[in-house]
Amino acid sequence: MSRYRNALPQLSGGPFITDGGLETTLIYHDGLDLPHFAAFVLLDDPERKAILERYFARYAEIGRTNDVGVVLESATWRANPDWAAKLGYDAEALARIYRASIDQLLAIRARYETPRTPIVVSGNLGPRGDGYRPDMRMSAAEAAAYHGPQ
Repeated sequence: MSRYRNALPQLSGGPFITDGGLETTLIYHDGLDLPHFAAFVLLDDPERKAILERYFARYAEIGRTNDVGVVLESATWRANPDWAAKLGYDAEALARIYRASIDQLLAIRARYETPRTPIVVSGNLGPRGDGYRPDMRMSAAEAAAYHGPQ
């Protein structure tokens, strides 16, 4: 699972791509309604989970076609206790979401990665509040305690 934890290939100087804004793409290009801008809710519905699969696979295909590495960020930008509570998710449900999101990316990596196209799976931790209005700043210790389960 943590294949690159101690040696991130994107630090070796080769080209890498990342995805192009998951929530923005899903809302403004695909016409999805994401409550509170939360893409992680798609993981709870098989049909909507497939939308995430296609989104991430597109980037893996681009990487493989062009022999460049890929960093895939999990669909968990809004999957923290404050945002999740607004959507009816408790700590147990969030833990399930974290695993499902990473498992989905690991499956994509298993299908698309080649020696010339390393795929790094990254767990995305979004802001506790509104990322465009950082009015609730936490100390490093507070952030570690709050985001620790993620």
